[in-house]
Amino acid sequence: MSTEIFEEHRRLLTGVAYRILGSVADAEDVVQETWLKWAGVDHATVEDAKAYLIRVASRVAIDRLRWARSRRESYVGPWLPEPFGTTPDAAERAELTDTVELALLVVMETLSPLERAVFVLREAFDLPFSEIAEVVGRSEAATRQLAKRARDHVNDKRPRFDTDRATRRDITERFIDASAGGDLEGLIALLSQEVTLVSDGGGKARSPLKVLSGQMNVVRFLTSVTTAEGMDKFMASIGMQEHGGLEFVITELNGGPAMLGVAAGRVISVVSLVISDGKIETIYVMANPDKMEHLTPPS
Repeated sequence: MSTEIFEEHRRLLTGVAYRILGSVADAEDVVQETWLKWAGVDHATVEDAKAYLIRVASRVAIDRLRWARSRRESYVGPWLPEPFGTTPDAAERAELTDTVELALLVVMETLSPLERAVFVLREAFDLPFSEIAEVVGRSEAATRQLAKRARDHVNDKRPRFDTDRATRRDITERFIDASAGGDLEGLIALLSQEVTLVSDGGGKARSPLKVLSGQMNVVRFLTSVTTAEGMDKFMASIGMQEHGGLEFVITELNGGPAMLGVAAGRVISVVSLVISDGKIETIYVMANPDKMEHLTPPS
Protein backbone atom coordinates (compact mmCIF):
# COMPACT_ATOMS: atom_id res chain seq x y z
CA MET A 1 0.00 0.00 0.00
CA SER A 2 2.84 2.43 0.86
CA THR A 3 4.40 1.71 -2.54
CA GLU A 4 1.12 2.46 -4.30
CA ILE A 5 0.80 5.76 -2.46
CA PHE A 6 4.33 6.76 -3.44
CA GLU A 7 3.86 5.76 -7.08
CA GLU A 8 0.65 7.78 -7.18
CA HIS A 9 2.71 10.90 -6.38
CA ARG A 10 5.95 10.05 -8.20
CA ARG A 11 5.21 12.26 -11.19
CA LEU A 12 4.34 15.18 -8.92
CA LEU A 13 7.57 14.74 -6.93
CA THR A 14 9.63 14.59 -10.12
CA GLY A 15 7.99 17.83 -11.24
CA VAL A 16 8.78 19.57 -7.95
CA ALA A 17 12.41 18.40 -7.95
CA TYR A 18 13.02 19.22 -11.63
CA ARG A 19 11.69 22.77 -11.27
CA ILE A 20 13.88 23.38 -8.22
CA LEU A 21 17.00 21.82 -9.75
CA GLY A 22 16.72 22.20 -13.52
CA SER A 23 18.25 18.74 -13.88
CA VAL A 24 16.43 15.55 -14.82
CA ALA A 25 19.16 13.32 -13.38
CA ASP A 26 19.24 15.21 -10.08
CA ALA A 27 15.43 15.20 -9.91
CA GLU A 28 15.40 11.42 -10.30
CA ASP A 29 17.96 11.14 -7.49
CA VAL A 30 15.77 13.33 -5.28
CA VAL A 31 12.74 11.12 -5.94
CA GLN A 32 14.77 8.01 -5.09
CA GLU A 33 15.99 9.54 -1.82
CA THR A 34 12.41 10.58 -1.03
CA TRP A 35 11.31 6.98 -1.57
CA LEU A 36 13.94 5.73 0.88
CA LYS A 37 12.75 8.19 3.51
CA TRP A 38 9.12 7.25 2.83
CA ALA A 39 9.88 3.54 3.09
CA GLY A 40 11.50 4.08 6.49
CA VAL A 41 8.80 6.18 8.13
CA ASP A 42 5.92 4.94 10.27
CA HIS A 43 3.05 5.65 7.88
CA ALA A 44 0.55 5.63 10.72
CA THR A 45 2.10 8.91 11.89
CA VAL A 46 1.66 10.60 8.49
CA GLU A 47 -1.64 12.47 8.29
CA ASP A 48 -1.26 13.70 4.70
CA ALA A 49 0.96 11.54 2.49
CA LYS A 50 1.04 14.01 -0.41
CA ALA A 51 2.08 16.93 1.80
CA TYR A 52 4.68 14.79 3.56
CA LEU A 53 6.23 13.61 0.29
CA ILE A 54 6.35 17.11 -1.19
CA ARG A 55 7.96 18.37 2.00
CA VAL A 56 10.64 15.67 1.94
CA ALA A 57 11.34 15.99 -1.80
CA SER A 58 11.56 19.79 -1.58
CA ARG A 59 14.02 19.71 1.32
CA VAL A 60 16.20 17.12 -0.42
CA ALA A 61 16.08 19.21 -3.63
CA ILE A 62 17.08 22.40 -1.79
CA ASP A 63 20.08 20.66 -0.22
CA ARG A 64 21.08 19.19 -3.58
CA LEU A 65 20.71 22.59 -5.29
CA ARG A 66 23.11 24.16 -2.79
CA TRP A 67 25.63 21.44 -3.59
CA ALA A 68 25.01 21.72 -7.34
CA ARG A 69 25.53 25.50 -7.27
CA SER A 70 29.05 25.01 -5.89
CA ARG A 71 29.78 22.53 -8.69
CA ARG A 72 28.47 24.91 -11.33
CA GLU A 73 31.00 27.55 -10.30
CA SER A 74 33.67 25.45 -12.03
CA TYR A 75 31.45 24.48 -14.99
CA VAL A 76 33.04 25.09 -18.40
CA GLY A 77 31.09 27.77 -20.27
CA PRO A 78 27.41 28.69 -19.72
CA TRP A 79 25.24 26.25 -17.76
CA LEU A 80 21.72 25.51 -19.02
CA PRO A 81 19.01 23.33 -17.47
CA GLU A 82 18.55 19.84 -18.86
CA PRO A 83 15.74 19.58 -21.42
CA PHE A 84 12.63 17.90 -20.06
CA GLY A 85 10.27 15.95 -22.29
CA THR A 86 6.61 16.97 -22.18
CA THR A 87 3.64 15.36 -23.80
CA PRO A 88 1.75 17.16 -26.59
CA ASP A 89 -1.47 16.48 -24.66
CA ALA A 90 -3.20 19.88 -24.42
CA ALA A 91 -4.36 19.60 -20.81
CA GLU A 92 -0.98 18.58 -19.46
CA ARG A 93 0.81 21.11 -21.65
CA ALA A 94 -1.29 23.91 -20.17
CA GLU A 95 -0.37 22.71 -16.70
CA LEU A 96 3.35 22.51 -17.44
CA THR A 97 4.18 25.28 -19.87
CA ASP A 98 4.42 28.26 -17.55
CA THR A 99 6.74 26.58 -15.08
CA VAL A 100 9.07 24.42 -17.17
CA GLU A 101 9.79 26.83 -20.03
CA LEU A 102 13.54 26.80 -20.49
CA ALA A 103 13.74 30.60 -20.45
CA LEU A 104 11.99 30.69 -17.07
CA LEU A 105 14.27 27.99 -15.64
CA VAL A 106 17.27 30.05 -16.75
CA VAL A 107 15.90 33.06 -14.85
CA MET A 108 15.24 30.89 -11.79
CA GLU A 109 18.95 30.02 -11.73
CA THR A 110 19.53 33.55 -10.42
CA LEU A 111 17.35 32.95 -7.33
CA SER A 112 18.72 31.64 -4.06
CA PRO A 113 17.86 27.99 -3.32
CA LEU A 114 15.20 29.02 -0.78
CA GLU A 115 13.69 31.65 -3.10
CA ARG A 116 13.57 29.14 -5.92
CA ALA A 117 11.88 26.47 -3.81
CA VAL A 118 9.32 28.93 -2.49
CA PHE A 119 8.63 30.25 -6.01
CA VAL A 120 8.17 26.73 -7.40
CA LEU A 121 5.93 25.51 -4.59
CA ARG A 122 3.76 28.61 -4.71
CA GLU A 123 3.64 29.47 -8.42
CA ALA A 124 3.72 25.97 -9.92
CA PHE A 125 1.87 23.98 -7.28
CA ASP A 126 -0.12 26.64 -5.42
CA LEU A 127 0.78 25.32 -1.98
CA PRO A 128 -0.43 27.43 0.96
CA PHE A 129 2.22 29.56 2.62
CA SER A 130 1.80 27.66 5.88
CA GLU A 131 2.97 24.43 4.18
CA ILE A 132 5.77 26.14 2.27
CA ALA A 133 7.02 27.72 5.51
CA GLU A 134 7.29 24.25 7.01
CA VAL A 135 9.29 23.05 4.00
CA VAL A 136 11.86 25.86 4.09
CA GLY A 137 12.01 26.24 7.88
CA ARG A 138 10.92 29.89 7.97
CA SER A 139 7.99 31.72 9.49
CA GLU A 140 4.96 32.22 7.31
CA ALA A 141 5.64 35.97 7.16
CA ALA A 142 9.25 35.39 6.09
CA THR A 143 8.09 32.87 3.51
CA ARG A 144 5.69 35.40 2.02
CA GLN A 145 8.58 37.85 1.73
CA LEU A 146 10.72 35.20 -0.01
CA ALA A 147 7.87 34.54 -2.43
CA LYS A 148 7.37 38.22 -3.22
CA ARG A 149 11.09 38.80 -3.75
CA ALA A 150 11.36 35.77 -6.02
CA ARG A 151 8.21 36.64 -7.99
CA ASP A 152 9.29 40.27 -8.49
CA HIS A 153 12.72 39.14 -9.68
CA VAL A 154 11.32 36.56 -12.09
CA ASN A 155 8.71 38.95 -13.49
CA ASP A 156 11.42 41.53 -14.07
CA LYS A 157 13.82 39.15 -15.82
CA ARG A 158 11.70 36.56 -17.64
CA PRO A 159 11.19 36.95 -21.39
CA ARG A 160 7.72 37.93 -22.53
CA PHE A 161 6.22 35.32 -24.84
CA ASP A 162 3.76 36.99 -27.19
CA THR A 163 3.90 34.38 -29.92
CA ASP A 164 1.29 31.64 -30.26
CA ARG A 165 2.22 27.99 -30.43
CA ALA A 166 1.68 27.54 -34.16
CA THR A 167 3.89 30.54 -34.94
CA ARG A 168 6.62 29.30 -32.63
CA ARG A 169 6.66 25.97 -34.43
CA ASP A 170 6.63 27.64 -37.85
CA ILE A 171 9.59 29.86 -36.94
CA THR A 172 11.45 26.87 -35.49
CA GLU A 173 10.94 24.99 -38.77
CA ARG A 174 12.11 27.98 -40.80
CA PHE A 175 15.14 28.31 -38.50
CA ILE A 176 16.04 24.66 -39.17
CA ASP A 177 15.66 25.09 -42.93
CA ALA A 178 17.70 28.28 -43.05
CA SER A 179 20.47 26.96 -40.79
CA ALA A 180 20.79 23.56 -42.43
CA GLY A 181 20.45 24.96 -45.93
CA GLY A 182 23.00 27.73 -45.49
CA ASP A 183 20.33 30.35 -46.27
CA LEU A 184 22.09 33.41 -44.86
CA GLU A 185 19.40 35.92 -45.81
CA GLY A 186 16.63 33.69 -44.48
CA LEU A 187 18.49 33.22 -41.20
CA ILE A 188 19.13 36.94 -40.73
CA ALA A 189 15.45 37.67 -41.42
CA LEU A 190 14.44 35.44 -38.49
CA LEU A 191 16.76 37.00 -35.91
CA SER A 192 16.27 40.18 -33.91
CA GLN A 193 19.09 42.72 -34.07
CA GLU A 194 19.95 42.04 -30.42
CA VAL A 195 19.66 38.23 -30.59
CA THR A 196 21.78 36.23 -28.15
CA LEU A 197 22.96 32.63 -28.34
CA VAL A 198 23.69 30.68 -25.17
CA SER A 199 25.40 27.33 -25.72
CA ASP A 200 26.05 24.68 -23.07
CA GLY A 201 28.74 22.19 -24.06
CA GLY A 202 30.08 21.70 -20.53
CA GLY A 203 33.61 21.30 -21.87
CA LYS A 204 32.49 18.02 -23.46
CA ALA A 205 31.25 19.31 -26.81
CA ARG A 206 32.56 21.98 -29.18
CA SER A 207 30.67 25.07 -28.11
CA PRO A 208 31.18 28.82 -27.49
CA LEU A 209 32.47 29.47 -23.98
CA LYS A 210 30.70 32.83 -23.79
CA VAL A 211 27.26 34.12 -24.69
CA LEU A 212 27.19 35.42 -28.27
CA SER A 213 25.38 38.72 -28.81
CA GLY A 214 24.28 40.50 -31.95
CA GLN A 215 22.87 39.28 -35.23
CA MET A 216 26.11 38.86 -37.17
CA ASN A 217 28.02 37.13 -34.35
CA VAL A 218 25.21 34.60 -34.00
CA VAL A 219 24.91 34.09 -37.76
CA ARG A 220 28.66 33.53 -38.12
CA PHE A 221 28.56 30.84 -35.45
CA LEU A 222 25.49 29.09 -36.87
CA THR A 223 26.86 29.02 -40.40
CA SER A 224 30.23 27.73 -39.17
CA VAL A 225 28.77 24.73 -37.34
CA THR A 226 26.40 23.73 -40.14
CA THR A 227 29.14 23.32 -42.74
CA ALA A 228 30.40 19.77 -43.32
CA GLU A 229 33.73 20.68 -41.68
CA GLY A 230 32.06 22.35 -38.70
CA MET A 231 29.72 19.41 -38.21
CA ASP A 232 32.59 16.92 -38.36
CA LYS A 233 34.51 18.91 -35.73
CA PHE A 234 31.48 18.98 -33.45
CA MET A 235 30.87 15.25 -33.87
CA ALA A 236 34.52 14.51 -33.14
CA SER A 237 34.33 16.58 -29.95
CA ILE A 238 31.66 14.21 -28.58
CA GLY A 239 33.44 11.08 -29.81
CA MET A 240 31.38 10.43 -32.95
CA GLN A 241 33.88 10.32 -35.80
CA GLU A 242 31.54 8.00 -37.71
CA HIS A 243 28.04 9.44 -37.55
CA GLY A 244 26.39 9.07 -40.96
CA GLY A 245 25.07 12.62 -41.02
CA LEU A 246 22.84 14.79 -38.85
CA GLU A 247 19.05 15.03 -38.92
CA PHE A 248 16.99 17.81 -37.35
CA VAL A 249 13.64 16.92 -35.76
CA ILE A 250 11.07 19.12 -34.00
CA THR A 251 9.63 17.73 -30.80
CA GLU A 252 8.00 18.88 -27.56
CA LEU A 253 10.40 19.84 -24.74
CA ASN A 254 9.84 22.03 -21.70
CA GLY A 255 6.32 22.86 -22.75
CA GLY A 256 7.14 24.07 -26.24
CA PRO A 257 8.60 23.18 -29.65
CA ALA A 258 12.33 22.44 -29.71
CA MET A 259 14.78 21.19 -32.29
CA LEU A 260 16.67 17.94 -31.76
CA GLY A 261 19.91 17.18 -33.56
CA VAL A 262 19.96 13.41 -34.13
CA ALA A 263 22.87 11.31 -35.40
CA ALA A 264 23.24 7.52 -35.44
CA GLY A 265 19.96 7.20 -33.52
CA ARG A 266 21.22 9.41 -30.71
CA VAL A 267 20.20 12.92 -29.62
CA ILE A 268 23.33 15.05 -29.69
CA SER A 269 21.90 18.55 -29.30
CA VAL A 270 18.77 20.47 -28.39
CA VAL A 271 17.93 23.96 -29.63
CA SER A 272 15.18 26.03 -28.02
CA LEU A 273 14.11 29.47 -29.26
CA VAL A 274 12.69 32.48 -27.42
CA ILE A 275 10.52 34.37 -29.89
CA SER A 276 8.96 37.82 -29.53
CA ASP A 277 7.23 39.98 -32.15
CA GLY A 278 7.92 37.29 -34.73
CA LYS A 279 11.70 37.45 -34.22
CA ILE A 280 14.09 35.11 -32.44
CA GLU A 281 15.39 36.90 -29.34
CA THR A 282 17.40 34.09 -27.73
CA ILE A 283 18.76 30.77 -28.96
CA TYR A 284 19.52 28.15 -26.31
CA VAL A 285 21.79 25.34 -27.53
CA MET A 286 22.33 22.31 -25.30
CA ALA A 287 25.17 20.08 -26.48
CA ASN A 288 26.68 18.61 -23.31
CA PRO A 289 26.28 14.86 -23.99
CA ASP A 290 25.62 14.20 -20.29
CA LYS A 291 22.40 16.22 -20.62
CA MET A 292 21.21 14.28 -23.67
CA GLU A 293 21.36 10.80 -22.15
CA HIS A 294 17.72 10.71 -21.03
CA LEU A 295 16.38 11.83 -24.41
CA THR A 296 15.37 9.54 -27.25
CA PRO A 297 14.62 10.60 -30.84
CA PRO A 298 10.92 10.66 -31.75
CA SER A 299 9.87 7.44 -33.45
